[in-house]
Amino acid sequence: MPVVVVESPAKAKTINKYLGDNYTVLASYGHVRDLPPKDGSVDTDNEFDMKWEVASDSKKHVKAIADALANDNALILATDPDREGEAISWHLQEALTKRKSIKKDTPVSRVVFNQITKKAVTEAMDNPRQVDMPLVEAYLARRALDYLVGFNLSPVLWRKLPGAKSAGRVQSVTLRIIVEREMEIEAFRNREYWSVKALLATPRGQEFEARLVTLAGDKLDKFDLADATQAELAVSAITSRDLSVTSVEAKPATRNPSAPFMTSTLQQEASRKFGMGAKATMSTAQRLYEAGHITYMRTDGIDMAPEAVTMARDAIKDRYGAEYVPKEPRIYKNKAKNAQEAHECVRPTDMEKDAAALKLSEDQAKLYDLIWKRTLACQMESARLERTVVEIGSKDGQVGLRANGQVVTFDGFLRVYEEGRDDVVDEDDKRLPQITQGDKMDKRSVTPEQHFTQPPPRYTEATLVKRMEELGIGRPSTYASIVTTIQDRGYVRREGQRLIPEDKGRLVTAFLENYFRKYIGYDFTADLEDQLDKVSANDADYKEVLNRFWRDFSAAIAETADLRITEVLEKINEVLEPHLFPPMEDGSDPRLCPNCGKGRLSMRTARSGGAFIGCSAYPECRYTRPFGPPNPEAEASAIPPEGKLLGTDQGDEIRVFKGRFGPYVQRGEVTEENKKPPRQSVPKDWEPEELELDRALMLLSLPREIGPHPEDGIMVWSNIGRYGPYLKHAPSTSDRGGTNANLSDIDEVFTVGMNRAVQLLAEKVASRVGRGAAAKPLRELGEHPAAGGPVNVMKGKYGPYVKWEKINATIPDTIDPEKLTMDQAVHLIDERAEKAGKKKPAAKKKAAPKKKAAAKKAPAAKKAPAAKKSAAKKTAAKKSD
Repeated sequence: MPVVVVESPAKAKTINKYLGDNYTVLASYGHVRDLPPKDGSVDTDNEFDMKWEVASDSKKHVKAIADALANDNALILATDPDREGEAISWHLQEALTKRKSIKKDTPVSRVVFNQITKKAVTEAMDNPRQVDMPLVEAYLARRALDYLVGFNLSPVLWRKLPGAKSAGRVQSVTLRIIVEREMEIEAFRNREYWSVKALLATPRGQEFEARLVTLAGDKLDKFDLADATQAELAVSAITSRDLSVTSVEAKPATRNPSAPFMTSTLQQEASRKFGMGAKATMSTAQRLYEAGHITYMRTDGIDMAPEAVTMARDAIKDRYGAEYVPKEPRIYKNKAKNAQEAHECVRPTDMEKDAAALKLSEDQAKLYDLIWKRTLACQMESARLERTVVEIGSKDGQVGLRANGQVVTFDGFLRVYEEGRDDVVDEDDKRLPQITQGDKMDKRSVTPEQHFTQPPPRYTEATLVKRMEELGIGRPSTYASIVTTIQDRGYVRREGQRLIPEDKGRLVTAFLENYFRKYIGYDFTADLEDQLDKVSANDADYKEVLNRFWRDFSAAIAETADLRITEVLEKINEVLEPHLFPPMEDGSDPRLCPNCGKGRLSMRTARSGGAFIGCSAYPECRYTRPFGPPNPEAEASAIPPEGKLLGTDQGDEIRVFKGRFGPYVQRGEVTEENKKPPRQSVPKDWEPEELELDRALMLLSLPREIGPHPEDGIMVWSNIGRYGPYLKHAPSTSDRGGTNANLSDIDEVFTVGMNRAVQLLAEKVASRVGRGAAAKPLRELGEHPAAGGPVNVMKGKYGPYVKWEKINATIPDTIDPEKLTMDQAVHLIDERAEKAGKKKPAAKKKAAPKKKAAAKKAPAAKKAPAAKKSAAKKTAAKKSD
């Protein structure tokens, strides 16, 4: 009974269903080996020899496969049909050979299938091959390159740029794309322009809108109406003249459907239509693939198998009619710069099944529906339109207006699907009334409209993936992880759908552009991908690729050895000077400190990795301002290092400071006699820059005595603590004993009375009686889809979290707990389990069916004699020695 190995238990379960009891199907749980994160894992002095290590949580999975091979001496590697899948198969074969589980007589074969259906799996089993070494070598080259860049460049960043976390071969190039777009936005200066629209009516009273295109006999350009005065003159020119239709031109047009999905376009469209990030999209697609619903989702290919095209055309005919099926099937060819190994597009495995026909979670249903509609649409008839252009003018030719419209005469593929757009531009595609040449137009209104040119939009995950694809950097399997990594490193933050670079990201990019410009160049990175493609096609030697790269890269690393941090920061100051220190309106030096008038402003870095602008005369002058261009309004309300004076009380100065652990107010100054003057933290909900004296005095009056408790006479206090506002029932607030009870908001600290305080304290005491009871969930999501057991959203001390059995997974701030889906919850649980080394969901999943467990008892009992025979053989061998 051959042992079949795949990546995941979900995939193993589906394949086992098709193969039956004649095979043992096991999961490797992804990669089983990797380069240990230490110096020397890639030996550059010994032909780039790579030292692999089986991960601690993978050892049990390798052992399970080895144990299965002890009884079933045949191994079939059925991992995914791409470089990563080929690499996992190679690693498994190497690891099992090393532990002598694969012997000389052990047949080892490799099978691949693009979809997990019975037909595809059985056909793959009938056509085995060996591991594709050119594909493996392309993987080895990529992994070595990533290691050499990350392991050698990241330490340079740590030493020369405090707060920087890491650099990567593709990661840093992607970060550069985002930073450069932000700099374009900051350098952008908007320009005013005006347009004029007229609401006109036909002789039959039907209204439509037209825009001014000709004035004084000349064609209007975008900026010809530069201000309100010119716009009003244009309005007067229209209102003072009679208008009539000079021409009506109607032309037929067609719209063709978009190509079927590949990885990047799937990520882009899921982002546009659902706001799903690249990582969430791929995780959901992975589950659909493993369940056998869609083809492999990591692909650069847009071609469809002939049988899939036939299925799609049949489904279209059955659902929508023969008129929606084109005479000839549509053929799509790849336009990507670097097409990966030839895979089919992402499509449903059964075109007849829509999302309603499958039992899917909410996220899976949305994504499957998107894939299903796109696949059908790509094989449907074009939409037929009629586009109309109406020209309207005055008799003297001084004024001309135009109206555009379109009518859909046959919807074609639009009946099923229309591709989304990233940044939609207003288009004149409205339906026009019946208009005839020579018709007199009635002017209902003439309106000038002010406009300003807009900066280029910030990237979304969708548009970033599209840009990476255009530049030829990265690969479909890496897009999601790269976009996630730059956010996890704190280089980029996500606001809504837009990606915004943080200070850390700007500084890292500025550093790399100055000292490693070649290695974050778009052309260089794309060319390296081309070389890796040649390796996978067996047209290049991967060690030669590595040698050429390392020769120049190691020299660039060596050149930075003697760089001092101050030298690096000053260089970055020069690079970012137009951004950080723009010219002053009065012509004065923009880098002269406005506080002391002597020091020179420069960029500095904090331990946290953030950046700020400070004075060179520090510590005598403690002037600072946030990283970025000067903002007079923000600086006026900003809190200086010496604190912002709010006023005086009883002869003491009251100031607000920004401290290491947050903003606080202070009474008086620090002196030798008074080293710890009264202080109180400013609550999170209060803006320290907007704090006024009365509020500061309220804070400094804490803790507040409410009065003696009516039952025991012990004092009741209100205060603001580390976890928010609270009540304390104790002789003094410094006593560790007593009872604490939370207050609902900050204002209640200053207003709560004794009756309310007694009630809250009593409720707190009563709640302690039932402390052993289980906490009630905020939401019950249902049973874990793979492993069983309730999955709930719980309220935690530090925020909401997902609970399944003994695994608690924090819900990120980017996800609304009220909208959390089961797919997202399972993903969070899996991530948490993997970090903790538990792998509990997978283990439960494998042991879930009771019948299988019972069925396996008999074979388990039969293994005992085999073990005894083996022991007897070893004893005999020892005796013969």
